Amino acid sequence: MPYDLTKPLVIGISSRALFDLEEENGIFEREGARAFVDYQISHEDEILRKGSAFPLVKAFLELNGAGKGRLAEVIVMSRNSPNSSLRIFKSIEEYGLDITRAALTSGAGIAPYLKAFKTDLFLSANEESVQAAINSGIAAARILTGAAHADSNRKVDQIRIAFDGDAVLFSAESERIYQQSGFEAFAEHEKANADNPMGRGPFANFASALSHIQALFADSGEKPIRTALVTSRNAPAHERAIKTLRNWGVEIDEAFFLGGVSKTEILSAFGAHIFFDDQLLHAEPASTVVPSATVPYREGDDPME
Repeated sequence: MPYDLTKPLVIGISSRALFDLEEENGIFEREGARAFVDYQISHEDEILRKGSAFPLVKAFLELNGAGKGRLAEVIVMSRNSPNSSLRIFKSIEEYGLDITRAALTSGAGIAPYLKAFKTDLFLSANEESVQAAINSGIAAARILTGAAHADSNRKVDQIRIAFDGDAVLFSAESERIYQQSGFEAFAEHEKANADNPMGRGPFANFASALSHIQALFADSGEKPIRTALVTSRNAPAHERAIKTLRNWGVEIDEAFFLGGVSKTEILSAFGAHIFFDDQLLHAEPASTVVPSATVPYREGDDPME
């Protein structure tokens, strides 16, 4: 029987998110695809450095050794060509990552294959690929690349994932009111609608999938995944966020209602292995202390429109 990808959590990862390929990407941008392929082939035996998402990917794969079956599947989803990809697979083998599947499209879009692979989360450094994934209804984010958070060899005993609220976990409806009418109108709207659950944002299904994995460990008392809501909301807008998550059956372990306070120090204290936010002005400073990624608005749903 074919392997059923509906059972594990499926993470699609681009090669640039998994490994530090900034030098190679520079060659691609300056000299074109042919020069990039030639460089990768000539450096085929050189192991790539770990990238921003490496620790997160490794930690998810280690869940498969927890005695609960195969909980996570990681698939390399890259616009690289098969001819330029051997260096990637040699690096995967060198680091002992249990990744055996890939989609290599030679520059064609990744989005059409995400649903075919039953993808729950797609991480890429390519803005176009991430936008197309979001437009297709897949939880996707553009990871801020490099190797700043990738050098530790310490085993991750607990995966820590932090989410912004509006336009990430929740729909962009309330964010649109804030952007167009200001904070007072936003606060009044949220207070008046405290008992009305918000629409599901692009990462709502991913958060539900994490809650399902957490529930598998409830009887043992283990907590292999810990989640946090880190939002600029504050009272009275906090109530609707809490009640919405309750309505969805999603349990967030920690919540920080910051009311305009910087998210960076909170994320550092939480020890996030990744932070998802819809705004670069929050994600970029956060990326100095934790791996961070931006979630684009679905086309037609930008709150500034």
